Parts: sequence; C-alpha cells; structure tokens
Amino acid sequence: METIQLETDIAILGGGAAGCYAAMTVQDRAPDAKVLILEKANIKRSGCLAAGVNALNAYIVPGKTPEFYVEYAKKDAHGIVREDLLLSMSQRLNQVTHHLEQLGLVILKDENGNYVTRGNRNIKINGENIKPILAQAVENCPNVTVMNHVNAVDYIVKDHKLIGVFANSVLEEKLYVIRCKACICATGGAAGLYRPNNPGFSRHKMWYPPFNTGAGYAMGIRAGAEMTTFEMRFIALRCKDTIAPTGTLAQGVGAKQVNAKGEVYEQKYGLTTSQRVYGTVMENKEGRGPCYLRTKGITAEQADSLKRAYLNMAPSQTLKWLENGSSPDEENVEIEGTEPYIIGGHTASGYWVDANRMSTIDGLFAAGDVAGGSPQKYVTGALAEGEIAGEAAVKYVNNRLEDIPVDYAKQQAQAIENYFTNTSLFTTEQLEEAMQGVMDRYAGGISTDYGFTESGLKLADQKIQRLIHLSDDIHVSDMQELTRLLELKERLLVCRVVIAHLADRKETRWHCFAENLDYPQTDDAWLQYVNSRYENGEIHMLHRKLTERYETYEHTH
Repeated sequence: METIQLETDIAILGGGAAGCYAAMTVQDRAPDAKVLILEKANIKRSGCLAAGVNALNAYIVPGKTPEFYVEYAKKDAHGIVREDLLLSMSQRLNQVTHHLEQLGLVILKDENGNYVTRGNRNIKINGENIKPILAQAVENCPNVTVMNHVNAVDYIVKDHKLIGVFANSVLEEKLYVIRCKACICATGGAAGLYRPNNPGFSRHKMWYPPFNTGAGYAMGIRAGAEMTTFEMRFIALRCKDTIAPTGTLAQGVGAKQVNAKGEVYEQKYGLTTSQRVYGTVMENKEGRGPCYLRTKGITAEQADSLKRAYLNMAPSQTLKWLENGSSPDEENVEIEGTEPYIIGGHTASGYWVDANRMSTIDGLFAAGDVAGGSPQKYVTGALAEGEIAGEAAVKYVNNRLEDIPVDYAKQQAQAIENYFTNTSLFTTEQLEEAMQGVMDRYAGGISTDYGFTESGLKLADQKIQRLIHLSDDIHVSDMQELTRLLELKERLLVCRVVIAHLADRKETRWHCFAENLDYPQTDDAWLQYVNSRYENGEIHMLHRKLTERYETYEHTH
C-alpha cells in the first residue's frame, strides 16, 4: 500500500458547512496560508446539507437579540449549555447569513424586501443548492486544496500537541501522513449507533446522515481530548416512515401535536425539543396513539407551499403525498421519534472547547456538530463556528512544522494492511447490527422508549467491548470495505463514551434524551457539565461548573 506524506499550514477534516466556512475564513484572513480539506465523500454534496434545506433555523429576526437566542437554547437544553459559546456564535448568525446570500443562496423576501421569517428565529430559503454554493466558494479559494474521497483516521499527537493527521483513500490503496501546524475538526456528529426506525435494507433511511459516524469524536477520544455532555443525546421528532423534519409543519403552518382522539397534547408535556418527543412517546404508551401533526384543514395554498418546501430537503415526504394521492390539507401527518444521535449542533455533545473553539489538545480546533457546549447551531451556527475556529487557527499557526516520528507511517500502514490478511467469522455489517441491537436494548433505544438503567448500561458496555475486540479481526478486501470497518470502530468507541456519560448523570434532566429509569427526577445538584477523558482504554469522568455568557473560559494546556 502506497504511503504519501504531505504538509500544510491548516488541515480541515470534513467539507461540510463548518469545514467550508472555516476554509473560506482562513483564505480571507491569511491569503498565503495553505489549507487542506479532507472530505470522505465529495465536497459538492456532502455532510448534513447534501440534500438541501428549506429554512435557516438560527437567525436573529427583527426585534430579537443574540441574548434572546442564548436564552432560547439554554431553556431548550434545561440549563446545560456554555453560554459564552452560544453568545459568540449568536452574534455572528446574521453576518454569515448575509454572506450566504451574496454567494448566491436564495432567501425568500416579502413585498418590502425583508426576509420572510418563520417563527422567532428562522427565515425561509430555497436551499436545495446550498451545499454546491458553499463548495463553489471553496473552489474559488486559490490556496485551499480539497482532497475528495479521503478519510481522516487519526490525529498525530506529540506531548499533547497536534502535529498531523493520518488518513486513507476511500477508493485507492493509498495512505496519507499529513503534517500540519493546526487542525480544524468539522466531521459532524454520530449516526448509526442505535437500531433505527427502518431496519434491514432501509436502515440508512434516517434523519441524520448515515455516513456521519462520529469519526472526529473517536479521533479526539483516542487522542485523550476532553469531551462533554455525550449523555444529552438527540432524538428527532419526525414524519413517520419518511423521517422528514416536522419543524416545517409546526412552524410553517402552525401545526399542533395531536393524538388519535384529536386532542392537542403538546402543552401537557412541555414545548422543549425533548419534551415534544416525550409527549409523543407517552401518548402512544398510554393508548392514545398514533400521534400526528394536525395539518388537516390548512389552505390549499399552504399545502402546496409545504410540498415545495420538502422538495428542498426531504423529497420523500412530498413523494409520499403524491404516491398516496393525498395532501397535507386533507389528512394529518403521523409522527414518531427517531433513534438517538450524538450531535453537537442540536444538543451540547462534543469536544470541550475554549472561546476560540480549541480543544484540550493544543492546536486542535472543533467547529459545527462536533463541537460541544453550544446547542441549536443549525446551519448558520455551524458557519459561525467555522469562522471562529478559522480565525483562531490563523492566529495560532506558527512558522514551524513538527516532525512526525520516522517509524509512524510504517506502523500505521502495517496496522491497516493487517485487515486485508485477517480471517474472521463475522463481517463489518454483522457487527454493526449487533452494536445497534445492544445500544437499542440496553442503552435507551426505540424499543425501550428511550429508557435505560444502570444495570443495563453496565451490560451494554461489556457487550460493546466484546464487539470492539471482534472488530480487530475483521477481514476487508478493498479500500471501501476498510473505510466501513474503520467507521464501525469509530462508532463502537463513541458508544462506550455515550454509555459512560449516561451512567454518570444520576438524574433525568431531558426526558427521552437521557431517560434514566433509576433516577427519574431532575436534580439541580446536576446543574454541571459531565465531561470525560479516555486514557489507556479507560474512560475517566470529570465534572465542571457551569459557565455564564460573559465568562471567558480558557484551557490550561
């Protein structure tokens, strides 16, 4: 297998929203700096925006302030947020939105030329092509190089300082050892840890991209970076079967959550994101399901608008209406919760970072879904964090590249090549399904209505460790199979950290997101961050005090 050595000033892992904007920021602030983006797929249609989006869900509308957005996110997360990170993100939301419009994004406007708002924080867009717009902007940066179909595998760390990145080609028998002065991780969150709504052939028909495997999390965990709030899982409330977003219905036409009797139940349980899921679970458990978003009776014009909106991000929902010969104004839309995800763009899971989005590993920055502490980012929040991380990386970079140990490339190549000569009774797919079954049954998946117990979590960790051991012997025959195996190993490690975090927080602060059946009540003694650090195969739990929005938190490296 060919090993290729490269060097760059700043390496960016992931060409999604945050990664693209970080690259554009570096190019703008330091035009001579060399930037290398590693993208597992193709940057034109990769990440969470691959299929498009019909609204920007984080925008400071007229009459509101960044502080208002901080309060909204804090309330939705029941207090467990980094207010300092939320505020610095919120202060940039409108700025990056206007830049997107300049790049070519179509933002809907009223007769007076003002953005068409959707609720207190959102504006409507025609966003089917939002990702190609960002990709084109990156291509126009002369000192930014994009390597498509290259999968980042591990950080190269010396004395707790990042000095490089190790990666493999997805299509060719090539390994890359990349020296860099700084690295920005923007690989997204983790899907596929739990058994999904649609198993078997349709298991990748899920809300979050199935190819976001928690790679950046796993790389940071292995390198000893401090992680935060993995117990605040995210469970999306979605349209049944299509797993299309429900916010378009709830905010776009004011659709209420109703049970099979037509009773509005959302106020009964609360209106935070986790409470909306919890209410639906409880109504079904108590025999008043199925549950719906009440769209029957909306105008034909509203129904047509919904069909067009879903074509911008979830065409399957529009196709379902067409195939069934129905329309949202004629029948309500059935809803259900998804399997849990770990995603720092909606909840607070991810790297523990300082104000500049640097992790506890010197020289390693995080932005977007992979960065912890700042939930409710959505698209514009990811762009804002990409900008913050890009600016900080430019200031951090010095003139010296650290040497990578001479024997590093040889050792890594040998470890990779061993997978091609292994013999195993199991396949990657079989172990992945086993992992999802373990997490579903013992760590709070769909089959247990998201609830878990300490004894179940202990058993889950034992079983996941067994699967990690079995994965070491898997045989692969080409580079795509190798990538799938490495993704499985990433997910398994993230599973262990999720289990440890769920077990550590002895309360139920977020119904469904972390439904601890041994501790069903909220306990304000747990108004603190639950963090962790992985060392020598063991997960060490840490607790940190809450920070307020005007505090500036900095690491001591």
